[in-house]
Amino acid sequence: MAHHKSAKKRIKQDAAKRLQNRYYKKSTRTMIKKLRELEDGSAAKELLPKVISMIDKLAKKNTWHKNKAANLKSKLTRHVNAIG
Repeated sequence: MAHHKSAKKRIKQDAAKRLQNRYYKKSTRTMIKKLRELEDGSAAKELLPKVISMIDKLAKKNTWHKNKAANLKSKLTRHVNAIG
């Protein structure tokens, strides 16, 4: 257990950040799932920029690796182009 004031503060900050990361990662995964389930091309093209923006934000904060983000964006774009 932490004995220093700064270590206790760091533990609290890490717990708060972990909750935020879990929330953003889960909401992004849900949006990706919704995008993959869409069969209407126009709706998918409308949703794609929002999902890409969410993925970019996670990559920017190093929550997801930049290559994972790039792979996801590429696959989603190909999916949307195939149905629309």
